Amino acid sequence: MISFLIALAALLVGYLIYGAFVDKVFGADPKRPTPAVSRADGVDFIPMPTWKVFMIQFLNIAGTGPIFGAIMGMMFGPGAYLWIVFGCIFGGAVHDYMTGMLSVRHGGVGFPEIVGKYLGGGTKKVMLAFSILLLLLVGAVFVYSPAVILGGMTGSWFGSGAAMVWVGVILVYYVVATLLPVDKIIGRIYPVFAISLLFMAVALAVCLLIKWPGIPEVWQQGAFHMNAPEAPFFPCLFITIACGAVSGFHATQSPLMARCIKSEKLGRPVFYGAMICEGIVALIWAAVASWFFYDGGAEALSYGGKMGDAPAIVTSVSKGWLGIAGGILALLGVVAAPITSGDTAFRSARLIIADFLHFDQKPMRNRLTVSIPLFAVAGLLLWYNIADANGFNKIWGYFGWANQTLAVFTLWTITVYLTVSKPRGSWYFLIGLIPAVFMTSVCATYISIAKIGFNLPASWHYVIGLSVAALSLLLFAWWHRCRAHHD
Repeated sequence: MISFLIALAALLVGYLIYGAFVDKVFGADPKRPTPAVSRADGVDFIPMPTWKVFMIQFLNIAGTGPIFGAIMGMMFGPGAYLWIVFGCIFGGAVHDYMTGMLSVRHGGVGFPEIVGKYLGGGTKKVMLAFSILLLLLVGAVFVYSPAVILGGMTGSWFGSGAAMVWVGVILVYYVVATLLPVDKIIGRIYPVFAISLLFMAVALAVCLLIKWPGIPEVWQQGAFHMNAPEAPFFPCLFITIACGAVSGFHATQSPLMARCIKSEKLGRPVFYGAMICEGIVALIWAAVASWFFYDGGAEALSYGGKMGDAPAIVTSVSKGWLGIAGGILALLGVVAAPITSGDTAFRSARLIIADFLHFDQKPMRNRLTVSIPLFAVAGLLLWYNIADANGFNKIWGYFGWANQTLAVFTLWTITVYLTVSKPRGSWYFLIGLIPAVFMTSVCATYISIAKIGFNLPASWHYVIGLSVAALSLLLFAWWHRCRAHHD
């Protein structure tokens, strides 16, 4: 518990100190008109109250990610606390803040447009295809998983086809939420779900303080490799815990709220603050999972579920500790939160394509023109998901790697932006360079040793990781030197 409390305090201090530093480096200017004001269209560019923008941003980037990822990540032991803290403060929050604020500065454009400006037109096209594919994977995954849960609960009503009924219902909701103005559905229901997730996390934190379980500490022997001997801590932990630390999906979501904030001074609480808040949620669930795995004993077993079965752990612990209210909140966590991640995924995909084509999204027919092909492709992914018994696991595996690879490109974009926009001789680019090199190493190593990748021997992970990190630094140094000579 001491490790948990120290980590919690570190996240708060990180927001106050490092968050303020990053905000100062960027140079947020409250006098600049934001796209919500200068490009207001009543559909996607709409000024909204700050508290509502924060709640929507939090739920956009969170969903079940900081819950399920943290639970599964704790199989590696309490060393996962360190990744949540350092990854969130120096990686994820910087990632989310910079993508949000760069979108604000460039008229509310989507992620591929930002990448194209700083990494070139060729990279922009690659990222356009890559980000659309990622968003479609998110949409397909977050249709199927809540539909299966709801189908199991309503089997007596709809029979054996209950899950497919819910697939249809959720898809209809996605279509409506993707097409309607952002303040009509998302702006009204997201804050409610966000408050529910935060309340559940705070309530569980209080239970932890009251119970004060004897969960393992970071400094104890075996803290970095407890119950996942077949998976190396590096790089697997850093793929498993994405939301709550670093997640490329967030780069597609921050521009949504960049179109809604009324002042640049709100960037730090909305973008950096929402990520820190997500880190806190992940930290709380990591501690709960640590109790469940290592100290719960008979009490944990009585709650049901098994190690790594994240939805079962969420449901059983919430009910066991919080009673009926906990059961309702758990339902929101495993059903409503994935659905809200899916609808903003499709909305982001629509806007990214519209930006690329310079296609005005105010007329409904234009929104339909972009959205219909997206839902058609999502339908094919769903069909594969259902037809293949292991389809969900395969899609999720590719999603995990693709998600972090997107973060790699985002962090390199931030690095280049800080290099070219700040005074020569400054070292501000390190804000992006250090996490960019680390995540490049993580993703390259993972795809090298994973079964869905090149399936190289897992024992090579450190050699691959160090080699990729060194090569990344050398290439950046070469580019930096060439730029200096060119200028």
